[in-house]
Amino acid sequence: MNAEAGGKVLSRLDGGVLTVTLADPGNRNALSRALTSELVAAMTRAEEDDEVRVVVLTNEGRVFCAGADLSERSGEAERGETFAPGEIFTRIRNATKPWVARIAGHAVAGGMGLVAACDISVAVEDVKMGFTEVRVGVAPAMISVLCLARMTRGDAAEAFLRGSRFPASEGARMGLVNHAVPAADLDATVDAIVSDLLLGAPGALAAAKLLINRVPTMDFDAAMAWTAELSAALFEGPEAAEGMAAYLGKRKPAWADPDSGGRP
Repeated sequence: MNAEAGGKVLSRLDGGVLTVTLADPGNRNALSRALTSELVAAMTRAEEDDEVRVVVLTNEGRVFCAGADLSERSGEAERGETFAPGEIFTRIRNATKPWVARIAGHAVAGGMGLVAACDISVAVEDVKMGFTEVRVGVAPAMISVLCLARMTRGDAAEAFLRGSRFPASEGARMGLVNHAVPAADLDATVDAIVSDLLLGAPGALAAAKLLINRVPTMDFDAAMAWTAELSAALFEGPEAAEGMAAYLGKRKPAWADPDSGGRP
């Protein structure tokens, strides 16, 4: 087990799983400059460290993330400055490793961007979510890029325009989270997802994320041509050779066998 503590973000690596915890509950885990800087550092570690196979993003306190730090933003407005957390959302979405959100507190505004950026999300069913931006005079601009891909137009219109909060169970119906569960089942549900992800080959998981992000933006013919090339490259790669050999040999592939060193 390897742990690193920052002022507002904690990281712990155990068994290939990097748990990244938003740990500024006194500020409702808002996306302040300090928290954002530490979160970006954790993302860099997650992407560059070959020991990291899966990332779990979670929180301390009653709030998963309250979005922008409005005290900082009001000062920026007076100075004519701007600050955007878009790098965080983009890096999670484009990461080659799976990100799982373990949502143990309320998520609103930019916090919903974190939720939607993660590949798979599990929330306690009665925590509150919402797009509250209109009530402070702005709109859910950047996070709409992530959230609208998961929602119907009707759900988005009501959620964005009303600015009210709704339980995570409703967020699951909208497609904003994958699972809304009782608090007692949160860890077991996350653990089951992580266990499945650790059975996938690292390169194959990265390719699967690429498919999820890229194919919906392509026309049919271009998508078929590109995926054919990708499929051929994957079948010719070392992970496929190891995976098929393991299947035929009725053994675990190297990446799923701790005794093998983890790679084919």
